[in-house]
Amino acid sequence: MDVRQLEYFLAVVDHGGFNRAASALYLSQPSLSQAIRALERDLGSDLFHRIGRRAVLTEAGTALIGPAREAVRSLQLARASVESVHGLRGGRVDIAAPPSQAVEPLTTMIDRFTRAHPAVSVRVQAAFTPRDVLEMVRTGVCELGLLASPGAVPERDVRTHPLHEQRFVLLAPPDGPFRPGAPVRHEQLSGHRLIVGQKGTGMRRYVDDLLAAGIALTVAVETEHRVAILPLVLRGVGLAVVADAWRGLAERAGALVLDLEPSTSLRIALVSRRAPLTPAAEAFVRTATSEP
Repeated sequence: MDVRQLEYFLAVVDHGGFNRAASALYLSQPSLSQAIRALERDLGSDLFHRIGRRAVLTEAGTALIGPAREAVRSLQLARASVESVHGLRGGRVDIAAPPSQAVEPLTTMIDRFTRAHPAVSVRVQAAFTPRDVLEMVRTGVCELGLLASPGAVPERDVRTHPLHEQRFVLLAPPDGPFRPGAPVRHEQLSGHRLIVGQKGTGMRRYVDDLLAAGIALTVAVETEHRVAILPLVLRGVGLAVVADAWRGLAERAGALVLDLEPSTSLRIALVSRRAPLTPAAEAFVRTATSEP
């Protein structure tokens, strides 16, 4: 067994099959299949059930994912640590982030980091709920994660680096029911139609809490596609409760961004693996948590 075989195995897992993994690795599909077969012979167990063109993990394959990620990350750490002796001249930082926080503060964080370390690339992977972020960091899919949570982040499996708080705001069309600049109280949302994200997101929890409190609003649209929310608001389909990170983008598009009362906030934090980080990831954390 070697690390390259483990990288190939993880590529099949992450891309959902041999064909997509081979394309991502710039390998022929037969070469990838041969490498996985060799790994299976070394381990004495099949890692995938081959069902037509599909590859479904066996119990042994599922058990290998965690150790494989740790082995690959350890090699990346070793290589990056040696290279960093002469400064950060390359490497990559993998960050899991939800859509709202990918707008802001992640944009500013990446801007500051790439100005300080232009030779290091940043890869952002989508995660739609705080649980998704934590799972991607815990399992080694990403070294870092950016998340927003109404409460404290559980620190059993990750390290938490607090950043700041983001208020919830209301998006409304310019010809909608509320005056520009006037805060909107919770009870004023009664009778209105709202556009919400999927279960597990901060914006959805906020609306669910309003419903539980007896606010007679209507969920008009539930969408996993966060990019659809602003166009739907501008079309007059409904209002939307989002994080303040949306303010600049929404105002430039012509939407009203209104404060909500009483104010409710999300805690924004970077989380990292408890295992040692690559020098590039450590530098990103230092940049993100330092004063601008």
